[in-house]
Amino acid sequence: MDQATGVLPTEPPASVPPDASRRKAALRPRNAATLIIIDGTRRSPKILMGRRHRGLAFMPGKFVFPGGRIEPGDRHMPVAGALSNRAGDALALRVPRGGEGLGRALALAAIRETYEETGLMLGTREYGAPDSAPDGSWTAFRAAGVMPDLEALRFIARAVTPPGRVRRFDTRFFAVDRTAIVHSVPDVVSPDAELVELAWVTFTEARALALPRITRVVLDDLEVQVRGGFAPYLPIPYYYERHGKPQRETL
Repeated sequence: MDQATGVLPTEPPASVPPDASRRKAALRPRNAATLIIIDGTRRSPKILMGRRHRGLAFMPGKFVFPGGRIEPGDRHMPVAGALSNRAGDALALRVPRGGEGLGRALALAAIRETYEETGLMLGTREYGAPDSAPDGSWTAFRAAGVMPDLEALRFIARAVTPPGRVRRFDTRFFAVDRTAIVHSVPDVVSPDAELVELAWVTFTEARALALPRITRVVLDDLEVQVRGGFAPYLPIPYYYERHGKPQRETL
């Protein structure tokens, strides 16, 4: 689950009632997370991307990274390892009061959504199955004996969907090595699913795909992180729009 960028027109199109335009502009972005899985075993690293169903309202037919919004159970799922201090500190910036535990929930949402959209389960079996799991997809992790491991995740970017879109998300982008995949469920990706195709692609191959604009931007950020070995001093960009103009800060 990714965000498109662009500028909201000064005047709404004639075919769109002014009230509808104002409602779209007033949508508050929902907290969401995306997970980028990297295969670093080759000279040219490959990343996993999925093509969205053409019938979806948000980014139809685009290639994206798996992800989606936080669900209540994401705040309660046991984990085997914590996020790094660097990731935790950056995730806590520019969030409203009462956002304690948000970073942990976002990381878990990225893992859960990746499982739901691709059938790939990321974590570890070294500690056995979690003693409990929230209702929903997390019960599959418990049944498979997999504990999510947040220590393996790297926080690389944050982006807010601009006003005027049919959906708005405040998305945090995480990256993880392919070795974190410990279980796979077949036939999750299908012609009738949210993702109709999965592809392992190099950075060059990815840029030739039909991508949302923000995905292209985050690809550049990811490539910098990969080349730098995800060093803690590398910048974590934060993209958003202010008064119709794209902004970039660092966290």
